[in-house]
Amino acid sequence: MSPESKKLFNIIILGVSFMFIFTAFQTCGNIAQTVITNLNSTDFHGSGYTSMSIIYGVFSASNLLSPSVVAIVKPQLSMVVGGVFYSLYIAVFIQPTTWTFYTASVFIGIAAAVLWTAQGNCLTVNSDENTIGRNSGVFWALLQSSLFFGNLYVYFAWQGKTHISESDRRTVFIALTVISLVGTVLFFLIRKQEDIKAGEENPANEIPGDSSSAQNKMTRALAAFKKSIKLSFTQEMMLLSVTTAYTGLELTFFSGVYGTCIGAVNRFGSEAKSLIGLSGIFIGVGEILGGGIFGLLSKKSRFGRNPVVMLGIVVHFLAFYLIFLNMPNDAPIAPMEGTDDTAYMIPRFCELTMCVYQLLVSALWVLRLQVPK
Repeated sequence: MSPESKKLFNIIILGVSFMFIFTAFQTCGNIAQTVITNLNSTDFHGSGYTSMSIIYGVFSASNLLSPSVVAIVKPQLSMVVGGVFYSLYIAVFIQPTTWTFYTASVFIGIAAAVLWTAQGNCLTVNSDENTIGRNSGVFWALLQSSLFFGNLYVYFAWQGKTHISESDRRTVFIALTVISLVGTVLFFLIRKQEDIKAGEENPANEIPGDSSSAQNKMTRALAAFKKSIKLSFTQEMMLLSVTTAYTGLELTFFSGVYGTCIGAVNRFGSEAKSLIGLSGIFIGVGEILGGGIFGLLSKKSRFGRNPVVMLGIVVHFLAFYLIFLNMPNDAPIAPMEGTDDTAYMIPRFCELTMCVYQLLVSALWVLRLQVPK
């Protein structure tokens, strides 16, 4: 196998590993608040929304330190450890208690920063200026497939259920935990850079964690930390932070809030809980199609990626407006019995799926921000 083929192999394994882990995690996030609302235990007082705020708050802060961790531990082991913590967070739902739930939220926030830093490192090391676009697209398509498979299982498992029993909860989360662990184990198949081409010197792609110099690990870790701080205050990153802040809000909505809203609307009848899974499926399909369609549009457009991003903004706003018209105000915080309220329109799932399909442009945002002009 040629060095280029081995690099592509690494990218595919990376994408498949993330697909398994995020099949579990994104499905978990999509159904978490609904499952918590249906808990009968009076000892549990957690909230899926609070958990997500802890996860992403810690995630944001930990990104300043994660390059140093990856420099010391090395990317492959960093991703393995990150995957283990993702699996532990999902496993908490098998028999949830308040303190383990929130403690796991803190740890997964730290693990997420390390995991994604190591992922970016691995993607960069196995790409060059000619293959970065292709490799980003391959990774993105595999990652977003995770929304399809996990939610497909939820759709069929919860059909006709108006209440999520303890048995239903345990079955789903045991399956999701196993799926996440499978993805974690797959990280061990990624070949190290020195294994791809023995003796090859590649200073541009060399990562701090793989340096063979006698430099102290703590010195390299401190250098990585200083570099990340310096990068944070560059003009490009300051401007980019505005867009990434918006994508964070959008991610929070579709990954945790939107599915909860659908499951709480009593007008959907006995299918309300299974429709959570179906909405996740449509989001996944939309993300994959969006990444492909907008990727082709940007290549054919003589104006570059900016018109494609502007088109994405318009479609995004239209999607959120339609959801606003369909969803009752109390749907995100409705009790176990759900809500009988209506918004400006009587909610129909065909309209809601149209909204979900339009969320495909979130793929556009991430892909366009990752790939240079």
